Amino acid sequence: MGMLSWLRPSGRVSFFHSKDNNLILKKVGKGTKQQITLTDLCRTATPKTCPLNPFLFNGHLQTAWTTVKFDDVPVYYKRWMFEADNPMFSGHFAVDFVVDPFEAPKDSQLTDQERKYTQPSGLPERTAFFAADEFEALPSDDTKPMLVVLHGLSGGSHEIYLRHVLAPLIADGAWEACVINSRGCAQTKITSGVLYNARATWDVRQAVKWLRKTFPNRPLFGIGFSLGANILTNYLGEEGEACQLKAAVLCASPWNLEVSSVSLQSSWLGLEVYSKVMGSNMKRLFEHHVDEVSKNPRVDIDAVRSTKYLHEFDRALQCASWGYPTEGAYYRDASSVDSLLAIKIPFFAVQAEDDPIATVKALPFQEIGQTPYGVMMTTSWGGHLGWFELGGSRWFVKPVTNFLNLMAKDVDLETPFVVENPDKAPGHVANNTSNLDVTPKPDFNPMRRKLDFQSALLN
Repeated sequence: MGMLSWLRPSGRVSFFHSKDNNLILKKVGKGTKQQITLTDLCRTATPKTCPLNPFLFNGHLQTAWTTVKFDDVPVYYKRWMFEADNPMFSGHFAVDFVVDPFEAPKDSQLTDQERKYTQPSGLPERTAFFAADEFEALPSDDTKPMLVVLHGLSGGSHEIYLRHVLAPLIADGAWEACVINSRGCAQTKITSGVLYNARATWDVRQAVKWLRKTFPNRPLFGIGFSLGANILTNYLGEEGEACQLKAAVLCASPWNLEVSSVSLQSSWLGLEVYSKVMGSNMKRLFEHHVDEVSKNPRVDIDAVRSTKYLHEFDRALQCASWGYPTEGAYYRDASSVDSLLAIKIPFFAVQAEDDPIATVKALPFQEIGQTPYGVMMTTSWGGHLGWFELGGSRWFVKPVTNFLNLMAKDVDLETPFVVENPDKAPGHVANNTSNLDVTPKPDFNPMRRKLDFQSALLN
């Protein structure tokens, strides 16, 4: 028995959520008994054990294995370039829609041979542009659930971790999906000096509005990975009760960016491996777009090029681009740890406690206990977007896809979700009917930010 347990070791699975304020979901069917709490749904979605590859026995090895180049999850995309509808964030961004497999097109327009929107090295594998008539035929009145995906830092629709999630959902045609690529990622060119940052929600907002209009009957769901999870959380918080998504999944989010950054800098591996690699990736992305970025008079190109670590890159580029005085100010303003308190749709956060990048020290243990809308599941083992099992499959795909399928198929999405104790919801100050109550009635706004775009537009 001991030998078998060594061969198939299992990580601990833990759940964190509000203890006295449930979100009650109505299941498909009739009767008051057809209800389930969000917490129970997340527990149902999650396997009871987390048996991972015993040869990748800690978070560093699990994370390192993500860099191994193997590609056994083919997902095909058709791309469309959207022009930003907000003059503050001018430029273009690419949305890649999951489609049926196709042969590489010979039409130069479908491969962007002129490289109007694409880097000289060409499109990612299994990706082509929509023909104009294909895109015009895209709108539909069908009711299939659709997943909106946000990738991690400097990633894109080609990343295998997100394809691992997409593949089982689209296998039988039950789901539709698209990936919103951050500006300059996934081999795209930027067409203005505007890149993206950890709270760049503007392209997500535009894309979701377009999806809602184009597919009026599809229930929309969201999933974000790593930095994409941080961006998605900020978007969900900004939208609040007006959010067009029905539910969301947040995978390996860094949550508190300042804590995560300090944690990376506090160890040799964190600084010289993880921060250095991520900084190099961002510098490489920067060099692809240096001609456009250099048009921003606030950006010192030589200063960016001289950086070595991720926090140095953010100091040189993000602070200069967006007006933050320090990278700490940027991290505090762009963190999503408070934003989760403003979310008004069900969300499921999935984290590994041994993640060397999205450190356990930055996880919102207290915050998740204050909202009925979210559940955080952690595993004691898994690394950063790793969770590799024997054979190469990823364990986290199971709870994520199970959650999405349960929400899409078993929950009545037309019936409003019910908060068990509204008076205990975040930011709510219970009214005291006594005339003697003269205490202040504070209003906590988790989405209040220091970077004021509205003022900038007015100046």
